[in-house]
Amino acid sequence: MSQKQKMYLKPNLVPEPLVDNWYAWSHLVSPATASFNMLNRHLKIMDSYIESPEVHEMAIKDPRMLGGPFMDFPVTSVEGVKELKANTLSENAELIGFAEAVFQMNKMIHEQAKGNTIEPLYQQIPENLRGFVELVYDLNHIPRFRFFESLLYKSHFYKESLQSLDMYLTEQDDRPFVLSTPRLTEADNRCQVKIPFRSPEIDQFFKTQVRPAYIADMIDLLQIPAHKHKLFETFFHETPPQPYVKYDGEGIRTRYFGHACILAEMKGVTILTDPVISYYGYKYEVNRFTYSDLPDKIDYVLITHNHQDHILMETMLQIRHKIGTIIVPKCNGGSLQDPNLKLMFNMIGFDNVIEIDEMQSITKEGCSITCLPFIGEHADLDIRSKGCYHVEYGGFRMIFFADSCNVEPELYRRIHKIIGDVDVIFLGMECDGAPLSWLYGPLLMQPVKRSDDYSRRLKGSNYENAIDLVNRFNPTSVYVYAMGQEPWLKYIMSLVYTEKSNPIIASNQLIKECRERGIYAERLFGEKEILYENV
Repeated sequence: MSQKQKMYLKPNLVPEPLVDNWYAWSHLVSPATASFNMLNRHLKIMDSYIESPEVHEMAIKDPRMLGGPFMDFPVTSVEGVKELKANTLSENAELIGFAEAVFQMNKMIHEQAKGNTIEPLYQQIPENLRGFVELVYDLNHIPRFRFFESLLYKSHFYKESLQSLDMYLTEQDDRPFVLSTPRLTEADNRCQVKIPFRSPEIDQFFKTQVRPAYIADMIDLLQIPAHKHKLFETFFHETPPQPYVKYDGEGIRTRYFGHACILAEMKGVTILTDPVISYYGYKYEVNRFTYSDLPDKIDYVLITHNHQDHILMETMLQIRHKIGTIIVPKCNGGSLQDPNLKLMFNMIGFDNVIEIDEMQSITKEGCSITCLPFIGEHADLDIRSKGCYHVEYGGFRMIFFADSCNVEPELYRRIHKIIGDVDVIFLGMECDGAPLSWLYGPLLMQPVKRSDDYSRRLKGSNYENAIDLVNRFNPTSVYVYAMGQEPWLKYIMSLVYTEKSNPIIASNQLIKECRERGIYAERLFGEKEILYENV
């Protein structure tokens, strides 16, 4: 490969962001949630594997165990997992101690705070938590606590040294499930770079997807070790990416990138929702839009809620240099289960973040973006960092409901009185949903009964929920999305549907009913371009 010629990043280069060798998602960035995931997820999974690696190896082969707490490693990886566990215990002793202290504090306040003043209990807060928490009662006189999360990020509990990029070339969409399988010591085909996510060097590196650069400059930029130079060179080639074709029409062009990721292009404004973008450059069966199909400038990225399939760090870091403004739902402030999204994004190098409250709007170039209440899908936890988005341009109106579960139709009746009918609805209908413990189990202060766990689901709308929204907002088009069906989503969602799966049955029923009424309806999959010229 010529060292005198500028090269492009290959479109099948996967840069996995890691925290302590586990796939990075927002709950591993926030110090409080990171500590609980290390203690109650990572260490428990590692202990289970070390004790019975053959059980994990067998479970991975069983489709019924998909998404379970099983490491996708052969039995021969025991020593590697033991080494990772030892490093976790030594390097993250303070973070693990933080989670243990929170459990201790929570037990203390529930035993001693009985409605009398809570002030004396500050003296009993574990030393490593002092100054980071506030103790309060709710209006039912039940004690609780909240974190001063901004102080945690400025403390020794936030360790950028745990952050890295693990880069490799892929020839397939499939990967081990990220919540259960860490990345062990660096493999021969991988190049791991220890670098804080906030580093501007990351932006310079990913610009080479569309702007060629000298490989030697990239080696220096990322400080690639000498023994990885030859491998790193294979990440580049001379072929420029597929050209992006700008939309110059008077209406709206929407492109479906998979899951809940929609690019909406209007004259003067571009919007990207919940970015989760796939790769290409290898043989695949499902067509897809990818990074080369994004404009150089994305005015607004809309984040609906704080789940790993709607905030994918792997995508967000690659497009950071393109983003004008990120819009996130306003947080309720300091609760363990609801880390502040604006603060998290700021700490990893996104300085362009606006926190927006329910029914608040932002306008630009004739386009209005309004945050709507998002109900359900969070297993009945008090989580405020969630919002649907109503986008209006030239009188044309779209709602991105994401995974909102319409469990209280009266809410959207009230919203409809304010915003009126819409032209297009995008709605998630993953109406089975994982149980509470699947995502939030490491944060729970008390064990949850199995029956309660399975009754509290991370689910979207079923047919009854969905048809009520259609009846309410009278759209001309309905698109079911955010179903996790695309093959490049399996490693973050672990979903496999058949025609007998409830989400498929429910969405088929909705589509059939809409079409019988003369409403265009479709379940999106792979890639889809939709033009609205008469705006």
